[in-house]
Amino acid sequence: MSTVSTAIAPTTAPRAVNGTPAKGAPSRNRMSQEIQGFRGMAALLTVVFHVWQQYYTYDRDGAHSPVPNRYANALVSLEVIDLFFVLSAYLLTLSYARAAIDGGSTRPGRVFLFRRAIRIVPLYFLAVTFVWATRNPTLPGEWSDLLHHLTFTQVFDQEQIFYTIGPTWSLSLEIMFYVALVGLGPLAVRACRPLRRRASRVAVCAVGCALLYIGPFIWIAVARYGLDIPHTEWPVYFGPQARFGGFAAGMGLAVAMIALGDRGRLDAKVAIPLRAAALVGLYMLSYSGTEAEDFPTTFYHPLSALLWILLLYSTIHVRRQGRWHSWLTARWLTGVGLASYSLFVWHEPIMLGLYNAGLLPPDGQSGFPLAVVIVLVVAVAAAAVSYWAIEYPASLLGKLKDGKGRSRDFYPEAAR
Repeated sequence: MSTVSTAIAPTTAPRAVNGTPAKGAPSRNRMSQEIQGFRGMAALLTVVFHVWQQYYTYDRDGAHSPVPNRYANALVSLEVIDLFFVLSAYLLTLSYARAAIDGGSTRPGRVFLFRRAIRIVPLYFLAVTFVWATRNPTLPGEWSDLLHHLTFTQVFDQEQIFYTIGPTWSLSLEIMFYVALVGLGPLAVRACRPLRRRASRVAVCAVGCALLYIGPFIWIAVARYGLDIPHTEWPVYFGPQARFGGFAAGMGLAVAMIALGDRGRLDAKVAIPLRAAALVGLYMLSYSGTEAEDFPTTFYHPLSALLWILLLYSTIHVRRQGRWHSWLTARWLTGVGLASYSLFVWHEPIMLGLYNAGLLPPDGQSGFPLAVVIVLVVAVAAAAVSYWAIEYPASLLGKLKDGKGRSRDFYPEAAR
């Protein structure tokens, strides 16, 4: 899971009239809950996906999924990492898109990176160090693996990209996106400032996002069909040059939301079919990707990113909320969403620990459903503890600096 910002800017909420929100307008808290619901959904599906991978078996007759039914297998094998990328880019790009299109200022880059660091680094460093130490009880151990993970460079290592905590390869891309956004965001603001027409400023931002999306798409096409690089060359297909499309899609959604403002909100008769189309499209991508190097599998991630932004758009930019929104804002799901980063970081070590200790059912199709339940229960409980014991206290470090990045004076000299 990529980690996404906890601050939800109410950029798409209708304006209030005489202090009263427009009819049918989602409150800021409601939008925050919906995003938390998406996080929770993605985190839970990620756990199921990795248990599915763990229970995949191989023998002389070939590979065997733990879910024999092809239709059900397409559902549990659905990868949602691109949803994390899209959410992260959408939330973090909003302030830059607003400044570029409608004017205004943004926080200094050092403030942005400081807040991102206290959100990501404490839990990540603690988890990586702990898991690495338990697997390397004698020094020096696999010191290069630890170094790669602590410097967020494991995504470039063919052998160790999935070592220690496998899913955290995506955090390498998350960190790179932060650095890229700090550079590209102010650049977009400066490029749009001389333009008088709002439509021109929107066009500049939209074209920039489109180019950032197309670049990885072209890279994948050249690598697969031009250079015939196999899918097992992990840095080629997992590096930022191949996976930045998810972030670009989220940036494009932020630009669209700022550009639209209150205009063009969707009625249920439009929003519901769009959501259905997005969900069916995601399912079909998973269902049709039967071979490791066929077209749907090769371009799964850039295509799924587009479908995720369609789902988000048809959820956020609506006139009224319905059953879909009620489900997204269910307390149990938003609770999982609150601790989704901890769940993302800890679920694989917990799964492997339970498996190696013989606390999960044996391999095979019969053991998979129970394994999913056990891992989910233990991992969600551990994530809740991790959030309140590590994530939340670390977030309080944000109070050390003010909005301009200056150190706060907690003991100002008494006024005379």
